[in-house]
Order: sequence, then C-alpha cells, then structure tokens
Amino acid sequence: MPTNQQQPLAGFTVLDMGQIYNGPYCGYLLAMAGARVIKIESPIGETLRGAERASGEGYPFCMLNGNKETITLNLKSNRGQELLKNLVAHADVLLENYAPGTMAKYGVGSDDLTAVNPRLIYAAATGFGQQGPHSDYRAMDVTVQAMSGVVAITGYEDEPPLKSGPALCDILGGVHLYSAIVTALLQRATTGEGAVLDVSMQDSVIPTLCSALGAYYRFGDDPPRVGNHHQAKALAPYNIYATRDGHVAIICIREGHWRKLMKAMNREDLAEDERFANMAIRAKNMELVDEAVESWSRTLKTQEVFETCQSNQVICAPVQSISDVLSDSHLIARGALQKLEHPELGSLMIPSTPLRFQGLQPPAVALPHAVGEDNDAVYGELLGLSADEVEALREASAI
Repeated sequence: MPTNQQQPLAGFTVLDMGQIYNGPYCGYLLAMAGARVIKIESPIGETLRGAERASGEGYPFCMLNGNKETITLNLKSNRGQELLKNLVAHADVLLENYAPGTMAKYGVGSDDLTAVNPRLIYAAATGFGQQGPHSDYRAMDVTVQAMSGVVAITGYEDEPPLKSGPALCDILGGVHLYSAIVTALLQRATTGEGAVLDVSMQDSVIPTLCSALGAYYRFGDDPPRVGNHHQAKALAPYNIYATRDGHVAIICIREGHWRKLMKAMNREDLAEDERFANMAIRAKNMELVDEAVESWSRTLKTQEVFETCQSNQVICAPVQSISDVLSDSHLIARGALQKLEHPELGSLMIPSTPLRFQGLQPPAVALPHAVGEDNDAVYGELLGLSADEVEALREASAI
C-alpha cells in the first residue's frame, strides 16, 4: 500500500472544547487520525493546563493536547458566543465535555449550533449522560468508577473497596466519543445531515464489568472482591505471583495451558494429583494451585520466569513499573511511545495513537501550543479577520 496517502480524517475540521482528560483524549485521537483539531480554551487556558505547574503545561496536558491548534474564546462574552457560531459554520465536529446544559446556558448548545450548521456533528461527553435521573450529577473519573461498580469489585474481599489505578472512565469515554463521531461522519456521508451525540462515561465503562456481571448471574448475588483472582473464581492459576526480584502475571484458561505450565515448572507430577485434575477442581483448590505456582516462581528472577513461560507457550507477563513501561523497547519500536523535549518539563515519553492503518504511519507526536498561540492564524483563516480585528477581540475580552 502507498505510504504517502493522507491520514484517514484529513480534511475534517474539529472544534475541541474538551476539558481535563475525557474530551481532550477524543480530540487527540481525531488529530492523530488526520483531522484539523482546533482546541478552544478560555482566555486563561483550560483547567488541566496549569494544574501541575502554574507557569505551564503538566505532563497529562502534554499527553492529551499535542497535534492541535490552540485558540482562546470567552464563552461568557456575547462576542465570544458569536465567534463560536461563526467558527461552527466552518467545522465538521464540535466536541465538549462540560456538565449537561452548560453550553445551552450560553446560547451555544446543540440546538443553537446545529441551526447554524445542519451538517455539524455536535459531540457531548458527560459522566452520566444528557438525560436520566443522574444526568446532573457532577462527574470525575473516581465518582464514575464508584457509580459504575468498578470500585465495589476492586480490592481484596476482607478489605475496603479501591478505585482502579488508571483513569479508565475518562479515557474509555473519550474512545467511545471518538467512535461515535467517526460513525456520525460516516452516516453524514450518506444522509448529508449532522448529528447530536450523547456519550456517557458510565455507559462506556459498564462493558468492562463483563466478568463481574457473569459472576453475578452465575451466583445470583454481588460478587466479592477477589484481589488478583478471576472475578468468578472460576480459573486457577489466575493471579500475580512473586519472583526473586518482582512479580509476574500467569493465567491458564484451558487444560492445555495447565499442562504447559506444569512442564515449564518441571512439575509434570502434578498431573497425577487429584486436587489439580481439571479446571473446576483447581478453582476449588485455588490456594493450593497458587502455592504450587509461586513455590516455583519465587526461585527465579522475573525475566527467567517470563522467558521460561514464553518458551512453553504459557500466558505470562512481567509486572512492569511505570518506569519499565516508559522504557519498553516494544512500545518504542512501534512508535507507541515517542520522546519529546519540553522546554520546562524536560525529556518526556508521550503516547502516540493506538489507531494504526497498514501502509500509513501516524503523524509524529507534537507538544501542545501555548494558550491562544493560533488565534491570529485561525481567526484570520476561517473568519477572515485582520490582525487589527483579532487584537480588538482581545481588548474586548472575547478571546
């Protein structure tokens, strides 16, 4: 396939009014797929920009907002609201993740903006959706985790529940918003009409509970927290096991996997032990299974366990620290992590896009632009404003 073709979304213009993690990640995926993404911030910059360093962007902001143009616009200003409507006339997509009703309060909600541009894809991401009894609940990743059952099933049975380490609700919400936008653009190619999208973080994370939901319907009650074990406690081994210098994850989901693990451990004698006869019996004797596996893994270093398992086709992976991940040769070779030099934060490894197309390299990762860096260029190009007119907007606090 040719390597010089355009990125898949080249030619589409996106107005990204995303905040914090959820919306900005969607905008980043769109930008890395070739869309022209114009990040719209308040005149002082969005919250995340200065959350970690009062004088500039922290790492999360860099990670989520590269490869975008950046302009400012004051939604509380009548002139700013007018500017947004003018920009919408030139856009294919507007995405936002404000609380429901925020945009409408300023006269620039989905009805107002689709009236200006009927082909507009108005994409709204929220914690709990635009409608429903919980639509007005304030949402951050941890509160959505709590409301979605994620916290309840995370941790150990005899200890309090825990939130998941990653911001999975925010990022999964961003991924689903991206997929909804691309789906709507595909529909528009047929109908010629835009769409209003309502993507909920809670809706997006519920499917991750598939094992827990299976356990619920299997046992007819809320499943207990199970630490690193399988949610329904139906698989063994399925755990994190200590090594001489760290930990590994090992899982056997078929009888063949168990036979291969016994060979890797040089414990093929276990095949004659009735306590390990099949998956159902091993699940009932989970502690004994874990003891047998860990008595082997503790004798070796993490890499030795991993290599032995790999050579025997056992499902296994080392537990990598954040520093391990940032130096992972596989991720670097794929370009999934790229090194950038930030003027304040120094050397950073920034994730690229997970979306790959055969014969087409994703664009190089870039750092975010400064607050309002592209005001003159964007307002000049899209709206035909002169430098003096843009300066007048600044003086009027519209941008």
